[in-house]
Amino acid sequence: MTLVHGGQLQQVALQYARPIAEWLDLSTGISPTSYPIPSIPTPVWQQLPQPSQSLINAAKRYYGTTNIVATSGSQAVIKQLPTVFKQHITEQTTVWLPQVGYKEHERAWREQGFTIQQYTQLPTSAQLTAHSIVVVINPNNPTGELFSRNTLLALLDNIQTVKGWLILDEAFMDVVEPSQSIIAHTDNPHLLVLRSVGKFFGLAGIRLGFLSAHPQWLHALEKLSSPWEVNGPAQYITEIALMDTQWQQQQLLTLTALSAALEQLLMTTFVCPVAGSALFKTIRLDNAPAVYALLCQHGVYVRLCDEQNALRFGIPDQNGLAKLAKVLQQLVK
Repeated sequence: MTLVHGGQLQQVALQYARPIAEWLDLSTGISPTSYPIPSIPTPVWQQLPQPSQSLINAAKRYYGTTNIVATSGSQAVIKQLPTVFKQHITEQTTVWLPQVGYKEHERAWREQGFTIQQYTQLPTSAQLTAHSIVVVINPNNPTGELFSRNTLLALLDNIQTVKGWLILDEAFMDVVEPSQSIIAHTDNPHLLVLRSVGKFFGLAGIRLGFLSAHPQWLHALEKLSSPWEVNGPAQYITEIALMDTQWQQQQLLTLTALSAALEQLLMTTFVCPVAGSALFKTIRLDNAPAVYALLCQHGVYVRLCDEQNALRFGIPDQNGLAKLAKVLQQLVK
């Protein structure tokens, strides 16, 4: 299963023979403004990284949960969870996955031999079989579909009835106001929630994320992890970022304004509905591959969605927005 992701600018730049410095990279859902990196004490670089209780305390406060561990990015957890489940359940299990969504989830479960069932609407209680696992990306990437707290808690009740599990990928939840996260309910052993630091904080390069779940799942994941899994500088930066509420509030205002400006630009240019979140915008187009190629020819790299019928635009900063507007104006002509 070969997957193409955003963020592959070097490859795309070679393909279109344009120097990297000349590109506007909107291929990811990562904030264009990132948390300012603090001065990192020398011992943090020199010492082997140890699990940081102060980081976990900061994460508990920020995410509003009592059970959480730091991981080397939420992608690492997506890869490991099927192995964790394979070791702890012996019954026949169906994994429900969104038909449109981040395909690394599907790849991970398929590689471990699980039976896959795709959904466009959340599975009903009548559809759920014993020990079903339901994966929900909330808000969805790339559609932006957002399920409410009440909807997910009702789904969790149904899943618990069949002795199954709900796995929530909340990588883009930081920008949802008011939050629809149900991470506070992870005392329930039937619920696991993934959170990402890279998107909202604009720090995808440090590879740090979190899993919130019942201690039995946190311990099972820990057994699969190698020593020194999460690097020291990443832990140091993330702890400070999670506690900086003033910066977080300003970041939300900034992203909301930039997101609204991008949405208006896309609506005006393509005269079609715009979906997404404050970290990306998605438009459905019958000629999406052709428009993608045209944008690349003009030095704008966006995400051509897996189904080849939509384009996802990351949120540009003000300069990027001006460049994108100029390119789109040329395309319309």
